[in-house]
Order: sequence, then C-alpha cells, then structure tokens
Amino acid sequence: MSDEQMRDCSDAGTRPGHLDEAVKTLATGGLVVFPTDTVYGIAADAFTPKAVTALLNAKGRGRQMPPPVLIGDLRTLDGLATEIPQPVRDLVAEFWPGPLTVILTAQPSLHWDLGETHGTVALRMPDNEIALELLRRTGPLAVSSANKTGQDAAVTCADAAEQLKRAVRLYLDGGATPGAVPSTIVDATGPRLRIVREGVLTAEELGSIAPELLPENQVEEPADEPTDDEPAHEEPADDEAADGERDDDAGGPQDGDADLPDAETPEADEPDPEEHDSESTETAAGTDQASADETPRGSTEP
Repeated sequence: MSDEQMRDCSDAGTRPGHLDEAVKTLATGGLVVFPTDTVYGIAADAFTPKAVTALLNAKGRGRQMPPPVLIGDLRTLDGLATEIPQPVRDLVAEFWPGPLTVILTAQPSLHWDLGETHGTVALRMPDNEIALELLRRTGPLAVSSANKTGQDAAVTCADAAEQLKRAVRLYLDGGATPGAVPSTIVDATGPRLRIVREGVLTAEELGSIAPELLPENQVEEPADEPTDDEPAHEEPADDEAADGERDDDAGGPQDGDADLPDAETPEADEPDPEEHDSESTETAAGTDQASADETPRGSTEP
C-alpha cells in the first residue's frame, strides 16, 4: 500500500479534507478503512450492491455473512428498522454511541443488498469521533472489521493496510483503537431479546436497562447458523469497526472483525457507532466480528 492511500486524521485541523476525500471515495463505490471504538472497520456504501460485494471479497467472505450497518445519529434507527421494541429504544438511548449492536427487522422499503440477511439488519453507532464525523456526512455505511476473515482484527491502521492492501482505496488513520474486544450483540427479532454475543458490555449492564437480558432471565435457544463476524451482522469496526457473525463492530459480529448496520437514507437516516459487529469495529443485516466471534443470521461487525 502506498502512502497516497493513507490519511492521518489525528489532527482535527486537517481531518475535514481527509473526510471529504473519504465521502467521495464511498460515493463512487470505493472502500474506506477507519477507526471505531473497538477495532478498525472497512466500509462501503450500504446502498451500492457492488461496493458491498467488494467489501465481502476484500475480507474473503461470502454473502452468508452480511456486514452490519453503522450509523452516526440515533434518529437514523427508525429509517432502517421496523418493529423496534421499547427495551431496544431504552438500550440504545443508554449505550449509543458505544459497543452495542442490535439486530432488528429491516425496513422492507430499503433498496439495498447486504447479503443473506433474512430481512434483518445489525445496527450500531460507534463511539469514535472520526467514525461519527464520517457517518454524519455519508449516512449509513456497511462496515465490517478491517481484516481478512480468520485473521486478527486490526487495532491500528497499519494492521488493516497490511491485510487488505489495495483492495481498499483510502485508509483513515486515527491511531490505535481500544482493542479487539467486540461490541455486544443483542437480537431483537424474536419474541424476546437475547444476547447473541457478549462483548464490551456485560449482560448485567444491559440488564440494568432491559431486565429480560439479565443472565437469569435469558432462555436457551438453538444456536443460529454460524457466521464469522459481529457487523448485520458482523461490529465496525465491531462494533464494530468495526465488531462478525452477521459480520461484526465497528456494528455486528466479526471474525476478528470490528464491533464499531443507504448511501443516503431518508431524512430520519441522516446523521447517525456503531457495525449491522461485531469484531467488528463493532461495526445491517449482518454483523461481523472477531475471528472467533460468530453472529446470528447476517451479522459481522467491528
């Protein structure tokens, strides 16, 4: 990877110009790597199918592991998901931006193709200044952890570049991220909430807001078909980026990916970690997370 692809975003004074370049890159179908509150995430315009396919190819994963979607504003939630339970609203009000990825039923009117999501989307709002500034300019992004499937999640931009090389058009370097612990993933598509993967946030912390998530109130259910990220379902940069089962973080599960969830979405989707990651930078219907992370149908995240 050449220096021309790397941008130092640690200086708030020069960052706006680098973010402008990232916005243009994503708008033309290119891939961008950026930091999340978990690990680094690799991002694509969620509403450009070819870009999402390029993201999956860069990671070496198939459509059965869709990436999560990261957003930059809480108001975007209702533009991307429907049938949102009140406990989920309480959880995101408390923990967003942060390492929480939520799998929800996707709005049926959305024109996107994140992979085999089964009508769901893994969403996260990452707690990282660079990620949020970018997401508020672009709208929702499909984000998975910035690493090859099966490899360690990237906690520095150099780590991500070493694995993804020229498959990514632009790298935004924000320094080292907190670490490879992905976002926690909660599935809200069933009759009751359940924790799919426990990451940065514990069941006790979530249960303090939504009691049904306390360990003693969780009901054992058959395991979902494995995916390797946090994410939708992987976290973006899980979280993440991002956090992968769906594909994680920097928004849903990840395989070493970050737990960090439309190109432009309806007004409600504008400003949006965090992602559908988990290992995501902890970064839609997919969550992609750390290599060991597995996410429910459609989730990988940073």
